[in-house]
Amino acid sequence: MPQKTAYVTGGASGIGRAVAELLVSRGVRVAIADMNLEGARSAAESLSPTSGKAATVTAYELDAADWDSQVSVFEQVVREFGRVDYVYPIAGIGERKSIPNDPKAAAFVKPDLSVLDVDLYGFIYTTSLAIQQMRRQEKDEQGFRGKIAVVASVCGFYCAPTLPIYTAAKHGVIGFVRSFGKYLPEESITLNAVCPNVVRTNISTSAFYEDLESKGLLTPMKPVMDAFAQFLDGDISGECLEAGPKGNLVRRAPAEHLDPESAVVMEMLYERGHALHQPPKA
Repeated sequence: MPQKTAYVTGGASGIGRAVAELLVSRGVRVAIADMNLEGARSAAESLSPTSGKAATVTAYELDAADWDSQVSVFEQVVREFGRVDYVYPIAGIGERKSIPNDPKAAAFVKPDLSVLDVDLYGFIYTTSLAIQQMRRQEKDEQGFRGKIAVVASVCGFYCAPTLPIYTAAKHGVIGFVRSFGKYLPEESITLNAVCPNVVRTNISTSAFYEDLESKGLLTPMKPVMDAFAQFLDGDISGECLEAGPKGNLVRRAPAEHLDPESAVVMEMLYERGHALHQPPKA
């Protein structure tokens, strides 16, 4: 069986690095792309095996919020490996002070939407590159052109009132996965999302994680990786798996239709938009 290749954004630390480690353990070549190039190189060096099957790990510097940076790095990976079987858009940042609270200010201030730039638009950039590349590839021995799995969040299901931009971004990610992920199998591509509760990463503070851990509320990394393994091994698409503090995994289904008429409307919308995703006619 030909060796597989994976592309992981945000792979220098946290969930991204854990995904890279999972892939290497399966003999997959991994390209790590991260804003922190030194961290990406360190991860690549520590994860590259010194013997046995050559599951090489390479590092690239990436600004996930910038389309040109995304294209440049992805093209390098394609040139080096030729085929990209698995893509993991994991790069992300936490909530910023988006709308300033200064009643005495005389001017209006543009909101800081950098969280949307990285967590939503950056995810769509990476996914768009992946889909375009996978459409050019032949099916593998299992009948897939490629598989994509992203990190979303429980903030994409629930409401975190003081994290409005992050919550909006993750709702957007889940909406994209649940919609386009149900179409892409027509093209032998899968798209799914892992939605963890709070996992210890670099996105928040050590004090916050320690407080959660003291109360038994910190989600372990294992169920998160179990979810990624399910998507890697299976053929499902458009699904969201929630990983909770008890180490359990739950499939979160989208909202039920209001009535049978609404279900028919959604089917008609599917057909209405179908032509938007077809290749140009010869």
